Amino acid sequence: MAMAAAMAMAAAAALSRATTMVIVAAWYASNVGILLLNKYLLSNYGFRYPIFLTLCHMAACSILSYASVAWVGIPPLQRLRTRARAARIAALGLVFCVSVVGGNVSLRYIPVSFNQAVGATTPFFTAVLSYIFTRRRETWYTYAALVPVVAGVVIASWGEPSFHFFGFVMCVAATSARALKTVLQEIILSSEREKLDSMNLLLYMAPVAVILLLPASTIIEENVVSITIALAREDFKIIWYLLFNSCLAFIVNLTNFLVTKHTSALTVQVLGNAKGAVAVVVSILIFRNPVSATGILGYTLAVIGIFLYSKAKKRKD
Repeated sequence: MAMAAAMAMAAAAALSRATTMVIVAAWYASNVGILLLNKYLLSNYGFRYPIFLTLCHMAACSILSYASVAWVGIPPLQRLRTRARAARIAALGLVFCVSVVGGNVSLRYIPVSFNQAVGATTPFFTAVLSYIFTRRRETWYTYAALVPVVAGVVIASWGEPSFHFFGFVMCVAATSARALKTVLQEIILSSEREKLDSMNLLLYMAPVAVILLLPASTIIEENVVSITIALAREDFKIIWYLLFNSCLAFIVNLTNFLVTKHTSALTVQVLGNAKGAVAVVVSILIFRNPVSATGILGYTLAVIGIFLYSKAKKRKD
């Protein structure tokens, strides 16, 4: 009996490890996949409508997150009980829009590899904004770990053969907005009564993003719907690209939730850092964008800084 129980426990542990590995693989594939497909659509394919593309993402996230949370129950639905709480979610939705649109706009002008290098400075912006809004100070070694991150991105920018100033500015804006969302989320949803898991947060934020992006896309990207229909008549693959790309946006969020559930916040942070490096290598292999030794040195320095930052945060906690 004891041996049978031990074998059952070992089998359960092996199944749990295998499940976690599959989820992490799906998380990596969806994250890298949406980056590459966004780049292909916005730059190589010539679909130059990043706001509309983001609108498609958010519409898919609205529909699929509702199906997942409200119908399937993965995870259980968490209701908004007050208008104040709904207003806070709306504010997060606005910042979320800026971060996603900025990232997509940047991919029109700069390679995925450089986009990910700039995105590596998210911890720096998070630390700065956290101090501005909450006066929370990190330890000196946590701030010291951010020095190679920033220095690495500066070096990577200097050595980037495909550097584009506007693309760089939009990528920095997206990165800082992503950090601001993290800080605001911690501030306004910090109490146990208001805390939402990532999927329920997406359920409420995505419709807000759709409401904000619809007029923005209509005004800024004039006739985008008729242009997309015209493109589809010439090449119907654009519809499949948009549908698949939009579903990937939801899968990114779903797998992020599942990875956090099956591992830990620190593991997610470490895996996320490694994911950026994977995206850089894969994008260079696929798009064959030129890279310089200086750029590689800068990105490597940034990755080392992120690793040191993760270690410093773990030491503090």
